[in-house]
Amino acid sequence: MIRPLWLQGVLVVALVVLVPSPLQIFSSGELLSEARGTTNRSLLPSHLSQPSSCSCPLKPLLQVYIPQEQQQEVEQRRAQEYEEYKLRNPFRQPRLQYALANSPLQYPIQGYTVRPLTPTLIPDLRLFAEQRSSYKVSLKVSRGFLTSRLKSSATVKGGGTNEMTIESSSLETLNDQLENLMYKSSDYHINSKDLVNFRFEDHEAFFSISIKQPKVPILWDMGKDINSQVTITMKTFMRYQKVRLLLDSIRKYYPRIPIIIADDSMEPEAITGENVEHHIMPPEKGWFAGRNLAISQVTTKYFLWVDDDFLFSERTKIEKFVEVMEANPELDLVGGAVVGRRYFFTVNYQEGNETEGGCMHTHFGKSYHSLPGYPQCALVNGITNFFLGRTDAIRRVRFDPKLQRVAHHEIFTDGLGTLMVATCNDPASMFVLHQSHKGNGKEYNKFRYVKHRDFDYRFSIYYFKNHLKCVHL
Repeated sequence: MIRPLWLQGVLVVALVVLVPSPLQIFSSGELLSEARGTTNRSLLPSHLSQPSSCSCPLKPLLQVYIPQEQQQEVEQRRAQEYEEYKLRNPFRQPRLQYALANSPLQYPIQGYTVRPLTPTLIPDLRLFAEQRSSYKVSLKVSRGFLTSRLKSSATVKGGGTNEMTIESSSLETLNDQLENLMYKSSDYHINSKDLVNFRFEDHEAFFSISIKQPKVPILWDMGKDINSQVTITMKTFMRYQKVRLLLDSIRKYYPRIPIIIADDSMEPEAITGENVEHHIMPPEKGWFAGRNLAISQVTTKYFLWVDDDFLFSERTKIEKFVEVMEANPELDLVGGAVVGRRYFFTVNYQEGNETEGGCMHTHFGKSYHSLPGYPQCALVNGITNFFLGRTDAIRRVRFDPKLQRVAHHEIFTDGLGTLMVATCNDPASMFVLHQSHKGNGKEYNKFRYVKHRDFDYRFSIYYFKNHLKCVHL
């Protein structure tokens, strides 16, 4: 008689002290106690530590930027909002899973995905067992129904419900029935999960089902040249002389590339030219609101963000930015150098506990590792204001319009874990000049130099929106 693989593992246990296998998976949390109570072979840890408070050495807690008379109310609203966030993102932290000893149950470990409300075969379900007079397995789900497309001599109970048992005197018949078992979710949801409990005698296993609505592709027509691939975007405020110098420098090297300008000046002046869009905003609407407006009007796959006081030169080659992005499709932003200086940083984010919130520490001039094929480029978490971005990626994260004058890191904070960012040190092509700070004018300088209350407001946003305890910038 040919012994099943799981039995052969038992027979050689005297020679192999530990025979780990991914065939039986248990998750932490609510499943841990169930797993421990249903099998004597489980050696799962009896305790998993809860998230601890993160540290904020030498930095004030963000809570101090909330007016004292408002702190209690703000804390309550913050806690409630965080609970709702966790409900909307239930799988933000994947369950910790453990592989136990070999099991007679075969099932998909991961990757089983179904459409909402669509009956779908469960692949690779099978039982391996020695000769018995009868074989019986049970399966249970919580967010759907189990059915079978096969009618056989096996006894099937619970078809069309969330719990099914299959019994037969023939192992082959039972396995045929398992191979035709189907799952259908009970509710429509675009991205959720279910957990299957699969049992045979004292053997029990769990595996997950991903329930996802497929997304419709959104493709960008790159066209044939840089003019159909990239739009140059900028935000300006009361610096028309500098904007016009920048436009002249752009047109010297890119005569037809589209340009979008968002302008919240107190007394707007006309900015005209071929392929130039000048969008007038309400006065003093702010830095991030202007960036959102400009990017909202982009119709190309990429946009190049520039400050209104930059200058293009023969070393400003947008094509090189596009080359790097096209060669690394997972990248969302790639930055260059301004007057030979690269501003970039990495972030160490600790989630902390759920009451106090997390801690965020910024490390300037630090990077992770280089991009494949581009040793002059490295992955980071934040870059300077001279960068090429994927239009759809930035629109998903967006710039917070509450931030009017004191803002830069915030788009990278909001995009941490969502945006892939790189910086490149290529002075021959990914380089831009900067105009002198002279000539801004007294009226402009009144708005440029911010007051302490602007910083306090910025930190209060970190405290509530990003659920942070402290920030080191």
